[in-house]
Amino acid sequence: MSSQLPARCRSRLKGVHPDLVAVVEAALARSPVPFIVTEGVRTPERQAALVRVGASRTLKSRHLTGHAVDVAAIVDGRIRWDWPLYARIAEAFKAAALERKTPIVWGGDWKTLRDGPHFELDRKVFP
Repeated sequence: MSSQLPARCRSRLKGVHPDLVAVVEAALARSPVPFIVTEGVRTPERQAALVRVGASRTLKSRHLTGHAVDVAAIVDGRIRWDWPLYARIAEAFKAAALERKTPIVWGGDWKTLRDGPHFELDRKVFP
């Protein structure tokens, strides 16, 4: 996979914490599954809409502060949501975060409302 973020992805990272942007870029370079960034910073209105439809359970999302991103796996030029793809992307994110000494949390590791496309900076280090 190319380590160059497409312009559309780069625009979706506007306002995202620079440490998380660096992890995204490093993960892209090492991921066996190509991916795009689908969301970075969200408005309170967007977050409220996601809560209304059950796609999120909080109005205090890390997306509101630029501490979270969502990605989508790309296979044969199409977005795919197959769970195993996100586990492979997560391996790349975790390795990139460890290498950069930037603690992250993967939504796929959550016990409830598991969220494979979601990555955020660890609240313990990035409140």
